[in-house]
Amino acid sequence: MADVMVAAMPFHGHAGPLAAVAGAFVADGHRVRAYTGAAYEAAFAAVGADVIRWRPARDFDEHDPSGAYPELAGRRGPRQMLANVEHLFVRSGAGQCADLLEAWRVRPWDAVVADATSLGAAFAAERTGTAWVSVSTTPLALPSRRLPPPGLGIAPARNAAERLRDAALRRAGRLATRGIQRAYRDERTRAGLGPGTARFDEATASPDLVCAVGVPELEYPREDPTGRIVFVGELASRSPTPGAFPALPEWWSEVVRSAVPVVHVTQGTQNLGPSDLIAPTFAALGRQPVLVVATTGRPDDAPLPFPTPPNARVAGFVPHAALLPHVDVMITNGGWGGVLAALAHGVPLVVAGGDLDKPEAAARVAWAGAGIDLRTGRPRPRAILDAWRRVSRDAAIRGRSRELAARFAEHDGPAEVVAHTLALVERVRARDRG
Repeated sequence: MADVMVAAMPFHGHAGPLAAVAGAFVADGHRVRAYTGAAYEAAFAAVGADVIRWRPARDFDEHDPSGAYPELAGRRGPRQMLANVEHLFVRSGAGQCADLLEAWRVRPWDAVVADATSLGAAFAAERTGTAWVSVSTTPLALPSRRLPPPGLGIAPARNAAERLRDAALRRAGRLATRGIQRAYRDERTRAGLGPGTARFDEATASPDLVCAVGVPELEYPREDPTGRIVFVGELASRSPTPGAFPALPEWWSEVVRSAVPVVHVTQGTQNLGPSDLIAPTFAALGRQPVLVVATTGRPDDAPLPFPTPPNARVAGFVPHAALLPHVDVMITNGGWGGVLAALAHGVPLVVAGGDLDKPEAAARVAWAGAGIDLRTGRPRPRAILDAWRRVSRDAAIRGRSRELAARFAEHDGPAEVVAHTLALVERVRARDRG
């Protein structure tokens, strides 16, 4: 039996996958504590983990992070991404580390299994010298000597001109992230560590084991050493905890019995303005022979600020496990968890990735041949209509989606994270003995 600390940033797309991992450790008979924000305490407790909440670290509401971090107010696009990384992920690192070191003093762990953006977990593993597994819940963001900088949504270079472009972007990226690097050095000092030699974008990935969600077919070819990276498919529980999902909507039978194709449009769980994607999808498909199922990402079922066409149904959330087997095409803002869920069900995608990691998800879907990248987070109705028509009719895209579903079916992600972690713990124990 191992003693495991699971750490997750308090975002739906981070805490959900890590809760499935925590549940797999519990099911395998291990002692599990989970470190996360107040919003996800119940999700981890439901799978049997003992929960430790953010204390010195400043907790926040993912739907309004500027309430706790006013530096984030009014930002979108690249400015939002840079500000989020600096303030939410980096400048909370020392506080997270303090929380985790207090838990270590109460009971040492054998391994930290952490969301790759949980900088405090990386610091705590370094301070304690324990095994550290980073779980990449977003498209793999490790920097590369040959690939364009992550986050820009640019596919690998195909010729000499694009290789020169990527080299210039890598130089520009280092300049643009100087503030993040300063914050990273500051947080290391506050956490009782030296300045270190790695950059922040390198230091958030474990040097020993990176469990990346997804399958290799969705990852760009890398010339860099990748032996520590393992792909684990989708991180979703195969036996969800009863009560973990909201009740299905009253119109659910219409989905199950639909005589026309079902199109799912989702605004995701971040930047929830429904005018970005749901409104233009309604305008594009409101007269088409389909049933549109829209999810707003809001738990309060607030009404939409625009009319809903007769062929559309709206809910805050509908569990992917229930919905996706009935879906013909998914139109998404590019949340990585939703993208992977769709592909695991063989559903082709239309992706409108506007900010954060979403452009990277959109670019990978298009590069893998499983859908269309609209290259904006606020597409026009005509662009959505054209993309839906192409995805609906293109045999190559639909076939590729089914091929990727077969690759996902080869994995049991949470169980694989457990197995890889236990193997790493044994290697660390052998190293310490020898």
